[in-house]
Amino acid sequence: MDAHDLGRSVKWVTSFRTVGAARVLRSVRAAWWRRRVDAEGAYGPVAERARVPGPACGAEPEPGGGVVRFARSSLRVRVAAGGAVFCGWDGAGPGPSYALAGPVPEVDERAVLEPDTDGGWRVVSERLLVVVSRHGAVEVRTPGGVMLRREQPPRWWDPVDAEAGRGVSRWTQRSEVAPDARFFGLGGRSAGPRLREGAYRLWNSDPGGSFEPGDDPLYVTMPVQLVVADAGTHLVFHDNSWDGRVLLWEGEEGAGSGHDRPGRCELRMCGGPLRYWVIAGAPARVLRGWAALTGGAAVPPAWALGPHHARWGFGTEAEVRRVVAGYRERGLPLSAVHLDIDHYRGHRVFTVDRERFPDLPKLAADLRKDGVRLVSIVDPGVKAEPGWEVYEAGVAAGAFVRDGRGRPVRGEVWAGTSVFPDFTDPGVRRWWGGLYAERLAEGFSGFWHDMNEPAAFAAFGEHTLPLSARHALEGRGGDHREAHNVYALAMARAGYEALRELRPDERPFLFSRSGWAGMQRYGGSWSGDVTTGWPGLRASLSLVLGMGLCGVPFSGPDVGGFTGSPSPELYLRWFQLGAYLPLFRTHAAISAGRREPWEFGPEVLEHAGAALRERMRLLPYFVTLAHRARVTGAPYVRPAWWRTPEDRALRDCEDAFLLGDALLVAPVLEPGADRRAVRLPRGRWYDTATGRAHEGPGQILLDAPLARIPVLARAGAVVPVAGADGGVELDVWAPAAGRTGGGVLAVDTGAGTAEVVRFTTAWRDGAVAVEREGAAEVGFPVRVRGV
Repeated sequence: MDAHDLGRSVKWVTSFRTVGAARVLRSVRAAWWRRRVDAEGAYGPVAERARVPGPACGAEPEPGGGVVRFARSSLRVRVAAGGAVFCGWDGAGPGPSYALAGPVPEVDERAVLEPDTDGGWRVVSERLLVVVSRHGAVEVRTPGGVMLRREQPPRWWDPVDAEAGRGVSRWTQRSEVAPDARFFGLGGRSAGPRLREGAYRLWNSDPGGSFEPGDDPLYVTMPVQLVVADAGTHLVFHDNSWDGRVLLWEGEEGAGSGHDRPGRCELRMCGGPLRYWVIAGAPARVLRGWAALTGGAAVPPAWALGPHHARWGFGTEAEVRRVVAGYRERGLPLSAVHLDIDHYRGHRVFTVDRERFPDLPKLAADLRKDGVRLVSIVDPGVKAEPGWEVYEAGVAAGAFVRDGRGRPVRGEVWAGTSVFPDFTDPGVRRWWGGLYAERLAEGFSGFWHDMNEPAAFAAFGEHTLPLSARHALEGRGGDHREAHNVYALAMARAGYEALRELRPDERPFLFSRSGWAGMQRYGGSWSGDVTTGWPGLRASLSLVLGMGLCGVPFSGPDVGGFTGSPSPELYLRWFQLGAYLPLFRTHAAISAGRREPWEFGPEVLEHAGAALRERMRLLPYFVTLAHRARVTGAPYVRPAWWRTPEDRALRDCEDAFLLGDALLVAPVLEPGADRRAVRLPRGRWYDTATGRAHEGPGQILLDAPLARIPVLARAGAVVPVAGADGGVELDVWAPAAGRTGGGVLAVDTGAGTAEVVRFTTAWRDGAVAVEREGAAEVGFPVRVRGV
């Protein structure tokens, strides 16, 4: 057991103190069983032979590009109609893929393969130029020839005997980017959102207990990099769900006797295809292209964009009613209450403890009268209990993952010894999805998926299923090495598709602790078990920003942290940050302190109440951002450099963010602060608290009393907000002299659709004029601010 395993084991043992020592002992047994199962499958090291592409032998044009052949490999380059470039080695094609939405994109018929100098080849398209050297290096350039990314010839390690051991080729690919480039992405990373030099594992993992900045990997890992440089922004996605590791080195300009040192990346994969996509352009164009490739984000119902309250340990129906009444009596808005595993009978999924919750449908109906919905946790593990209907139905359906000898794979989770549905099987997804009818009948309106990395308690080694566990993988067949990272994605698909069928007139609300590229099609994510403390607060923002840049716009943390008891100041600052994040949810462990705003004293209650009311006032803006995210791929929460990636100072800004294009939010992330520096993007910005105008780019110092965090509005912006009568009003921030501005409002028209209303602002005859596109009248009350 190495130091990494030891640290995680200590966390697991610590977390088990709340449920007893018996589970710790069972986790030891489970770890030994997992190790024995993998040993039976001969999943250890094997003899290997190194391989590189070798010299180019020729090329064959194809629609959208072509195939370049080398002595020991081949490379297919294909340009999609939207401008994305696909590269696949050793015959790898774009499909099948869990990441892509629908069929493989149509090719750009205008892209052509032609000879290049020095015996190489190039594919010329409207947006990108791909140059392939005679030894297999691949350069991605702008149409003007500026290099964005250079891939060195890949290297494979093939098994000498393909029938022995792993029987798969592992590979490495090294790349270079501009010296000034900054790396972002790779899923949910606790340090960032900018990725520093270091190693990042691509293996969805439950850290055990809780995590803080520096803990890696976490629940959602994706081989998705967004690279921002003066030369341009590009996204690269290696479509491979196997375990891997990304090593990053930052570049340096003028390094070594005046020579630039490029930024470097090395990707090491334990198996699977070497295939990747590259999308280039402005950040907004890149994320739009990524959404076109992997699917638009599911739009949550409007109520889900309000404040949520959750806790592992509500215990009883009476406790839920007490907490909801506490919100109501204090005039605090609340949209949803989440029930954790303690509402289940013995932690069994799709059950209810009738002693604690004797009439869940009535509880749900009563809460809904006050505008509060119930949300249920759903774990994938099914207790292996003969006679229990869910288990028996799964056995009859052949639904559970098996090992190499055909035995059901078992793991230790909260319900005890359990089996795990194989969500990579379409039939199993349909069976599992049918079980959500029970949750709907109990009155639940939304769902959060937990423990779906998948996690299984183990005293040492990986806390998941055996690598040798067999999966359907849509009929192709394979093992857990390939299925692990897409397990949660496939579970989300099962739930989402079932809810669309069971309640066709309602938008599903579903979010997940784990997932993979494309998970936005089915819902969002949350941070998982972030530690309570100021580092955890900072990590919360990093995770939301990072997930957004990987195409998952809806996410949020456990406000207050999952563990421990936050100080009143920490709780309030976390609460104020959460009010401007897509998923605004308090949550805590059963052994942690309370999370209700009134538990922290009258001053915190007053200021937290103000944050809640501001969130509800901004609800039309959040609804608009949700619908625009589906169409454009732009996340709700965006880095400060989103519109000005050429601003190098903003690339390193990690303590503020844009909410849409209109608002700049600067949370307080340090104790004792009542002022903070804010770096402004280009243009004029108004302090929303004082109305004072500030000019960017540059840095300013703003007051940040306990009552609020700094929020600035872009000059010319139109922000839809909730009026006092419940209708929509427009906050219009005066444009700078000689400038114009505008904004949009998404008016919900049904299941996932909206009518987009566009507005423009300008100075006319000494006053700010607002016009609605295609209409003579604005149609909404207008409040002009900043004049």
